[in-house]
Parts: sequence; structure tokens; C-alpha cells
Amino acid sequence: MEIGVLYSRIRHDEKLLLGELRERGHEVTKIDVRDQRFDLTEPPAAFADVDLVVDRCLATSRSRYATRFLAAYGIPVVNSPETAAVCADKAECSLALAGAGVPTPRTEVAFTKESAMASIERFGYPCVVKPVIGSWGRLLAKIDSRSAAEAILEHKSTLGHYEHKVFYVQEFVAKPGRDIRVLATDGEPVGAMVRSSDHWLTNAAKGAETEAFELDDEARDLVARASEAVGGGLLGVDLMETDDPDADHSYTVHEVNHTVEFKALDGVADGDVPAQVVDWLEGKAKTADETAVAAP
Repeated sequence: MEIGVLYSRIRHDEKLLLGELRERGHEVTKIDVRDQRFDLTEPPAAFADVDLVVDRCLATSRSRYATRFLAAYGIPVVNSPETAAVCADKAECSLALAGAGVPTPRTEVAFTKESAMASIERFGYPCVVKPVIGSWGRLLAKIDSRSAAEAILEHKSTLGHYEHKVFYVQEFVAKPGRDIRVLATDGEPVGAMVRSSDHWLTNAAKGAETEAFELDDEARDLVARASEAVGGGLLGVDLMETDDPDADHSYTVHEVNHTVEFKALDGVADGDVPAQVVDWLEGKAKTADETAVAAP
């Protein structure tokens, strides 16, 4: 098959994926999204012969619009624009998880500094304020006092983009110094790792230590349900362990990532992560081909 890899920078993750695809003899077309122009009816020439496109764009805006155009052209793309739209927006993702009954941190969205402050006071200190769009733990703030809350809300309200004027306020989950990242394909775990740090942010991008994690049945069930809630695909599902004695669950799902990085997981997992991802991509390409052949 011929796979198009849509990218804006070739990182180690993309190198792992490209290497596995080529080892299996697949034709690979690297497509730099920065060079493309998307017409309303005709796809760019770079996509002419591909059987499936894998979206690996770094920028959320490029990912969302490029996948939307590809889907409109009838070109199979993973992840789908519907999944990208939900996962890219934290408020949308929280709504999807809650609507599916997946345990997720208590969250409120407000549109003024005053109403956001009311949410913060209701949650109590500490709590967390996050941008609705963003990744790698950037622009997240743990709020420990009213004065800190006032400063953060003032800063956000003066930033130019309208997204900063959507105040996403979330309860602070007292996780045990780590969280869990699960790479999954349509809800089936490929591998899992814990990301540990002395800092309250435990993103691998911020230097957290990683090690393999064995999922129990509850975690597997949550990964499957979270994946289904956002539309499925190649996803990074992030869970936190909870110590609430009144809760009926041991984990809470706080985020689902649609352009997930997996180099850190590949470094600690027992299995071959890129190989399992390509297994799944081959299945997706085959299904797309069979659908195209069956179409009148």
C-alpha cells in the first residue's frame, strides 16, 4: 500500500513510523503540510496515489483543517477530522468523556474573570486553569491562592486570541506523583507507561521519568470507552490514579490526544510499538480499499 505521512517536522516518532512502513515494503509519501494548498474540490497532487494518510501535524490548526479537507475529498485519513476536533479542544473532550460516562475531573468553563473566579472558589485551592487548546503542558497553571488566581485570570484576559478568554477550570487531582499514558488503536492498548515527576506536571515533554505500566481490567475498560467517546483512532489516553475513598473508580481520564507521540513509550514498552501501530494502519488501509471497491 502507499501511505501518505502528513507532517510539519520529522521527529523521532515519525522516523520510527516511516522506518517500520518501509521495512514492510510499503510506499511512503512524505507530505509537508506547509507546502500544500487545499482547494475546495480537488486534492493537491501530493495525495493523488495514497491509499491512506496519517496525520502527524504538530500544529492543531493545521491538523484540524487538513484532515477536514482530506475527508471532503474522500481520502481516508487517520485520525478523522471528527476525532481531531474533539481531542484538540479540552472543553469538547471533557464533554465527550462525561457524556459517555467516563470518569473525568470535575470541570467548569466560564467566559469572564468574575465567573471564572467563582468556579475557582467553588473548587477550592489548589485547582487548575488550562487553555482549551494546547499540548505538552504549556500554559497550565496550578492555582494555590486567590491572589494567584486573580493574576492568572488577568493575564489570560489580556492575551489576544479569543481562546484565552474561555476559562477552563478543573479540580486538582491529587495523583501519586505520576500519571499514565496509554497508546491505543481504536480502544485497544498498544502499550502503557507511567510518567513520574516531583513537579505537579508529569508530561514526558517536561522531563518526567517514564517506565512501563501494566494495565488492569478497569484501566483497559476506561481506555476503550474514552476512545469510543472521541471517535476512535490512534490515540494517547491519559489517566490519573485517584485516592478518593468515596469514588467508585480507581482512575480518571483527563485527556485524549489525537496526534500522540510514542517515542518515550517505545523506549520502555516490552512490545514493538511502531510495529503494532503499522499493523493497525494496514488494517485501516485494507478496510478503506475494500470500501472503495464496493462503492457503486
